[in-house]
Amino acid sequence: MSRRTRRSALTLGTAAATFAGSVLLAAPASAGGNPHPHGFAQRVSTEEVAAHLAAFQEIADTHGGNRASGTPGYDASADYVQQLLEEAGYQVERQYFDFVASSTTAQALTVAGAAVDVIAMEYSPSGTVTGALSALAADDATPGCEAADYPETVAGTVVLVSRGTCSFTVKQQLATAAGAVGVLVYNNVADEPLNGTLGEAVPGAPAGGLTQAAGQALLGQVGQQATLDIQVEVTETATSNVIAQTPYGDTENVIMLGAHLDSVPDGPGINDNATGSAGILQTALELAEVKPTQNAVRFAWWGAEESGLIGSWEYVESLTEAERGQIAGYLNFDMIGSPNHIIGVYDADESTYTAPVAVPEGSASLEQVFTGYFDRTQQPWVDTEFSGRSDYQGFIEYGIPATGLFTGADDIKTPEEVALFGGTAGIPHDPNYHSPADDLSNVDLTALGINSQAIAFATLSLAQDPTPLDLTDNHPGKGKGKDKGKGTGHDRGQGNGGDRSTDVAA
Repeated sequence: MSRRTRRSALTLGTAAATFAGSVLLAAPASAGGNPHPHGFAQRVSTEEVAAHLAAFQEIADTHGGNRASGTPGYDASADYVQQLLEEAGYQVERQYFDFVASSTTAQALTVAGAAVDVIAMEYSPSGTVTGALSALAADDATPGCEAADYPETVAGTVVLVSRGTCSFTVKQQLATAAGAVGVLVYNNVADEPLNGTLGEAVPGAPAGGLTQAAGQALLGQVGQQATLDIQVEVTETATSNVIAQTPYGDTENVIMLGAHLDSVPDGPGINDNATGSAGILQTALELAEVKPTQNAVRFAWWGAEESGLIGSWEYVESLTEAERGQIAGYLNFDMIGSPNHIIGVYDADESTYTAPVAVPEGSASLEQVFTGYFDRTQQPWVDTEFSGRSDYQGFIEYGIPATGLFTGADDIKTPEEVALFGGTAGIPHDPNYHSPADDLSNVDLTALGINSQAIAFATLSLAQDPTPLDLTDNHPGKGKGKDKGKGTGHDRGQGNGGDRSTDVAA
């Protein structure tokens, strides 16, 4: 790590020691008044946001080491958020729903007797299978997406397929229909692991993900014996979303913010995603002191994101068409304190990345609220792909404008990003992504503070604007066009680093 990152981790440790003694924190001191968005941003302090992280860490430590949906750790996290919101004067709704959770108990692959790192796909069928290694054509523009891609020779083999174009479920189901006993999907992006998700309760061959390098190396071992051991436990359980809205403001023009509250079962999930949860929580608490606003503001803490964006989808689909039409825009915050961070803004205007999903009209205006703020505060930033691979997916599927912030997951930091943000090139933005080590020491306080204040700025800027998606030259969130101080050479940024939804292209 760079000196800057090490210093931030040390400071966070001090914050944890200061705030971890009590799980429930007091609401913020009343500041009164109706500040400018820049002044409001300054009221959301890094120390207060870090205090929430310490509380989430303590909750995880008390409840088996994680805050996964359907566990006591998640329920305690939701109770913590709800109590603080109610103390600040919000009416809070707990939206309960059932979901199917996937937990990996074994993942192993050997080829010609040598071990190869593999990641079990969520909801994969379980099984230990052995067969010759086969591979589909590596130059196919739509690899493994059509039945014709799987020759008769695939039967009885562990088949190797490149990521790309269609979902992992389509590849797994077509391979199963062709008689493959196991499926290995390797990444089409260098240096990144492949964390895939299949549809719930799909039958057939067990499936795992490989890095691009591992997959390409195995292409030279076609015909060798392969043994794939994938064991996944799938259980039905219940969890909840936490929803709160200001009691004032135009309810026909709602500004909505969201962050997933759950962790993976393997760890406390402090960067992923206590950081986003804490950032919007402190903004909500401060906003309770600023009233009234022009528009209503709604906050959401999503459950079961790590099981396939389930909580946010449950919420969006529970709304009527008229209720969805009341949401002027949705802002998503999934990982805002990565230890080897970037400062990333979802590229809704597609100035760097062509989005693999439809971008609703108005999303580029929301993006400008963040990019304009960063430009005026001389904060470097980069685009991150508007991929739909986090909780904004359900919103954009229904045409609701969206944007968000992201500091990086298992994608690899480039030298160009180091020049902008410090840190270490050649390693992930979050080396502890989805691991037990995603704890308080896994957060960069500098990134956390920058993004938390950006959240606050955008919230009040949009809340006070009678036409929040009509950016004019005088709008407090107006950007500067294409010359926005972005880094170059950045070819990644996929939402949250993992394909956790079955209808996202693999």
